[in-house]
Formats: sequence, C-alpha cells, structure tokens
Amino acid sequence: MRVLIVNTSERTGGAAVAASRLADALCNNGVKAKMLVRDKETQRLIVSALPGQLRSQWHFLWERFVVWCHLRLNRSHLFDIDVACSGTDITKLPEFQEADVVHLHWVNQGMLSLKGIRKLLDSGKPVVWTMHDIWPATSLCHLTLDCRRFETGCQQCRLLPHGGSANDLSAQVWRKKQQMLEGRHVAFVACSEWLAGEARKSALLQGQQVVSIPNPIDTHVYHPGSKEQARQLLELPVEGRVILFASQRVTNPYKGMTYLVEACQLLAAQHPEQKEQICVAILGGHAEEISGQLPFRTFPLGYINDETRIVAAYQAADVFVLPSLSENLPNTIMEAMACGVPSVAFRVGGIPEEIDHRQNGYVADYRSSEDLARGLWWVLKECDSAAVSKACLQKVSQCYSQQSVAKRYIEVYEGIGSHDHV
Repeated sequence: MRVLIVNTSERTGGAAVAASRLADALCNNGVKAKMLVRDKETQRLIVSALPGQLRSQWHFLWERFVVWCHLRLNRSHLFDIDVACSGTDITKLPEFQEADVVHLHWVNQGMLSLKGIRKLLDSGKPVVWTMHDIWPATSLCHLTLDCRRFETGCQQCRLLPHGGSANDLSAQVWRKKQQMLEGRHVAFVACSEWLAGEARKSALLQGQQVVSIPNPIDTHVYHPGSKEQARQLLELPVEGRVILFASQRVTNPYKGMTYLVEACQLLAAQHPEQKEQICVAILGGHAEEISGQLPFRTFPLGYINDETRIVAAYQAADVFVLPSLSENLPNTIMEAMACGVPSVAFRVGGIPEEIDHRQNGYVADYRSSEDLARGLWWVLKECDSAAVSKACLQKVSQCYSQQSVAKRYIEVYEGIGSHDHV
C-alpha cells in the first residue's frame, strides 16, 4: 500500500510533527508512506516539496491578502482565519498519481484550495483527512471556543469586523465547503475523542465517517534519561525542581502563559521557602519576553529545532505545564509523558484523554490559576514521583506507540478503499 501524506510543513507546528511521525510509523509497519509538503525542512528521502516555490509563496500571499481585505485591513485575526481560495493542484504530480491512498493533514495557508481538494476527491482515490483542529468542520476558524454556529451553518462570524453578517465571508466559504464535499466520501480522523465529537456535530460533515485515532510518538527518541546530564546540557540548575513550559510561540494568548504566571505567583506566596528551589524553563519563541513576569528563576531556552535538545528539556524537567485555553491532543504532553515526566494542564479538548488525573499528571479546572498551582504543587511535592512516572510510560506504550497507531490507520485505509463510496 502506498500512502501520500499531505501537509503544509514538514516539521514546523504540531500538525507537521504529528504527520511526520505518522509517516515514520507507517514506514516502520509495512506501508510505503511518502510526504508532500510546501515547506521541506530536512533531507529525508520520503519527503517531497511542491514544485515552484515562488508559485507556492504567491498562493500564501494571495490568500492572506484576501483575508486581510475582508478584515478591512486589520491584522488582528489575520492568521486565525483560512479561506483556502488559492493553492496547488497536486493531482498532476507523480507523488499523487502513484499513491493508493491520499492522506490530508493540515493543508492551509496556500497549500491546497477548496477547488483543489474537490479535484482530488473526484480523482477516485480514497481520501483520509486527519483533523488537527476544527477547520475542516467549520468555515473559517481553527478554534471555535464558545461559538457553535458550525453545528447549523457558519455566518455572522465573530472573527469578522462587527461580528459579520448573514452572508459574510464565513457563510460564503461554508457554501463552498458544502459543494466540495457534496456527494463525495472522506474518512475524517480526529486526533482526540473530543475533536471527533465536535466534528460529528458539524452540519458540514453530516454523512461523513469520523473516527478518532491519536498521534503516534517514537519512544526510541522520546524516553527517560539522566536528569543531571540533561540539565547540564541546557545549562539549568542541577539541584532543585524544574517546571517546563513549551510552545512554538510562548506569547500566543491561547497557550495560557497568563495563567502560568498567576499560578507561579500563588505558589511563591504560599510556599516562600521554595522560591529558590523552583525554577521555570521556557521552550519556544519569544521566551525572553516572559522572564521578568515570573517569581521564580526563569530560563528562556528559545525556539529549538534540534530534537536532541528538545528531548533533553523534557528529561531535565520535574513537571511539564500546558495551561492552554484550547487544545486537541497536544504532542507536547505526549512527549513529556514518553520521557516519564507528568503534566499539569487545564480540562479542555482532548487533554483529559491524555492525562489520567492524579495518576500520570494533574487535570486542573479550566482557567483556574488556583487549581493549576495545586496541580504543580501536587506533582512537585506530594505525589509518588516514581509511580506517576511509571504510569506516564505505561500510557504512552499502550496508546501512542508507533505500532498501535499505525495499525489503526491501516484499518482506516483498508476500510475506505474496500467499499463503494457513498
């Protein structure tokens, strides 16, 4: 079986990491998997880049221009919205023509257009689409937050100026997505049960197959290691406790840094004797902008692409914290767990599926800095560290190993390719 995995980027962003890991998992389990990306970042032989980088850049810029115009030249939601009005026709490429199954992942920002997706759906090849966020089931947005319009039909979009209108951009793109999917069959895969449940409520996906399969992780790469050596490598204090926070862009408001700052301030006030014993390591872009806000010693590690150093950051930590306001099934929590490090995060999205409360981590009440602080203290000082670490490794082995995830995807590929599409 030959599977073509299509994603905008090879490595940048959570979806790219997950898609790349799935390609490796499939290759390690008897499937000939290739990746087709706009942004190729390594020399991996199984990864092909779209031809014509200038044309790809044009697709990206044109779509942003269209969005910018609809936002009335306001940049505030410029990257919260995708309309897929411009993209590459991949059906002419040899990678597409050779594939038995086409597997879409995150294909926004000028990678594929709605017209292009409709064309590949009409090619006769089975199509699987892994949802890394809600965009395939909505009109414009990747995060619905408290908006439920996608359950009946998007219009009056909160992201558009003055709340949009009955026939705004969201309504127009909704109709185009309906036309794209009408009479065509796609096997949608959500990375969490939560996202699968949300997708099934979408009026856009009625009649389509939606299943849930988590992302895989390579436990040969992400595994427990010497805490002391990891801290020395990253120049972190060898003694004391390390709280780790990681995000591609640390200042992204949806990643909840404000809540981590408040939780740390509460910890410092409640346990002043621990102020010199606890430090915070921040992995991601703009980390240095946060340093002065925290009451503990702070170590901005910056944005790191080197997987060895990323693994070392987890191995160096005593607890990983992710106070995100919206999440699907975060790779970062899975990575921490694979290194034997418990996580503390809010009860949102697929996070409660990853963290078993007070067994392999702590699920805090949504948007509660107080409960986030309680969770951090529980991991740092109260729990049985060895038992919790062991529970982390067991969860990863049972649910997120390459073999278990690849097996479930192969079942989807064989299922969609073995019956007449309805």
